[in-house]
Amino acid sequence: QLQVAESGGGLVQPGGSLRLSCVVSGVTPAYYAIDWFRQAPGQARERVSCISSSGRSTNYADSVKGRFTITRDNARNTVYLQMNSLKPEDTAVYFCAPELYHYCSGAVREDSWGKGTLVTVSS
Repeated sequence: QLQVAESGGGLVQPGGSLRLSCVVSGVTPAYYAIDWFRQAPGQARERVSCISSSGRSTNYADSVKGRFTITRDNARNTVYLQMNSLKPEDTAVYFCAPELYHYCSGAVREDSWGKGTLVTVSS
């Protein structure tokens, strides 16, 4: 059974930084692309970023491009999202999810979502 555990969220001031972590089990993380999503209260879920199985290819939403960086350590079954220059608009619950293929296709596995980790950006 696919399981995902997100961590690293918290309360930060605008302009601050956080590093989110996602540990994936139930599948072999090295075989799959991994996405980060976020959902703010009353808003639709947004795909923030994706990283290919090898880590050599990444995608970012326009809203976070230049501020967020996705990386992965397959030996640790972990994907990271480094978030810099945080804005109040970044406030959301952040989720990660494996995709179905090695590359970032947008086809996300739906069988198991984690609880997410809450990021709050406020002064």
